[in-house]
Amino acid sequence: MKIEDVIKSNVPMDDAKKVILNIMYTQNVIGDKFNELIKPYDLSGEQYNVLRILRGQKGNPANMCVIQERMLAKNSNTTRLIDKLLLKDLVTRKVCPDNRRKIEVLITPKGLDILNELDPKVTEHEQFFAANLSPEELQHLNTLLEKYRNIN
Repeated sequence: MKIEDVIKSNVPMDDAKKVILNIMYTQNVIGDKFNELIKPYDLSGEQYNVLRILRGQKGNPANMCVIQERMLAKNSNTTRLIDKLLLKDLVTRKVCPDNRRKIEVLITPKGLDILNELDPKVTEHEQFFAANLSPEELQHLNTLLEKYRNIN
């Protein structure tokens, strides 16, 4: 469906505007489906992202700066996200023994279990949206999105 049909507009738009609207609308569609997927686990997308980052540490703690720089949503309040994950027993937090100003965060076994349960569902979610595109089209779309995003 064309973006003009989605937003019910018959006003002519240039391609630059259509691209922005298409990206924004597509992100909302993907995000809504993803939120449905993680809702039963009482997680937000940002909390899920933090858990994935911590799992990627392979048992090593991550400090708040490491988590923040790896977040997809750079404007997330990392401290608040960690606090919420602590309340759910999905992470632990302690003061770094070498630098008392630094906080170290680790994923718990419960957090790992949730990610392991979500992994096949997330893969299915990704494949669902990729189904209409060939492998070559997916590569091309990634290249175009990266090129579009890197404006400097």
